[in-house]
Amino acid sequence: MGAAFDPIPADVRSRLRGLQLLSRRSTGARGIGLHASRSRGAGMEFAQYRSYEQGDELRQVDWKLYARSDRFFVRESERESPLTVWLLLDATASAGQADGDGTGGSRLDAIKALAACVAELALRQDDAFGMVAVQGDRLRLMPAAIGARQRDRLWLELHALDAGGAWPPLQGLRPLWERVAANDLVLMIGDGFDEAGIALAEQLAAARREVLHLQVLTTDERDFPFRGGRRFVDPETGEELLGDGAALRGQYLARFGAAQRALAARLQVAGIRQAVHYLDQPLDASLRQLLQAPAGAR
Repeated sequence: MGAAFDPIPADVRSRLRGLQLLSRRSTGARGIGLHASRSRGAGMEFAQYRSYEQGDELRQVDWKLYARSDRFFVRESERESPLTVWLLLDATASAGQADGDGTGGSRLDAIKALAACVAELALRQDDAFGMVAVQGDRLRLMPAAIGARQRDRLWLELHALDAGGAWPPLQGLRPLWERVAANDLVLMIGDGFDEAGIALAEQLAAARREVLHLQVLTTDERDFPFRGGRRFVDPETGEELLGDGAALRGQYLARFGAAQRALAARLQVAGIRQAVHYLDQPLDASLRQLLQAPAGAR
């Protein structure tokens, strides 16, 4: 199955090796991953001694210390804490947009590939990962699990995913709340234009879920290269705007820049890290910006 559909280009896959998924809120309750907080166990880095208890493995006993003290002590080490990663994908109608020049694929193509990249990082770290895709009133939910089979299941889900509908009201996202536990890492991937989506990100962050936001935009949205008379249609509402592209460009770019700055400020206040991916950029560029945020940045 993997040979038939691999959403990650070979050059991008090779560059992912330098990236890690890091969480500031991981608690060390399950598994082992590469994360900021730690839990004690039979790991590689020594933490402390404690008295032997029934059920401890004999290989953890420090026999040299026993020879000196005639008491059994167990070496506790620190190991990196676990993580469950949820890929929250915006597959509403606007995800079907692509650049007018026909290159680079659609926004949804990029969302799928970025999600696959993050799943690959989780797989390498032995972390669990799951997916929730928003398609109007319908949620496609893949429970979190670990391993290569989970990666293959995700690829199948991504391959079948298409764009449609609009963001549902928050009460329609209840299945998401039932699945995502406190201290899980939620990566939202979408255009960031829907108020319901941003409000959800804020509520998740306020409920002690660590949230990252990866905004995926077309180059047309960034550059507004249109000339002559144009009919602009909102793919989710059907609203239309008629106008001359060149005449609208200055006003559009000013409003777009202001909206982007307002969104960045709003997410920063909520403690949500964000990066922006444009369709003409390498997939790993925005992931590198998002995942290599300075330590302690909020």
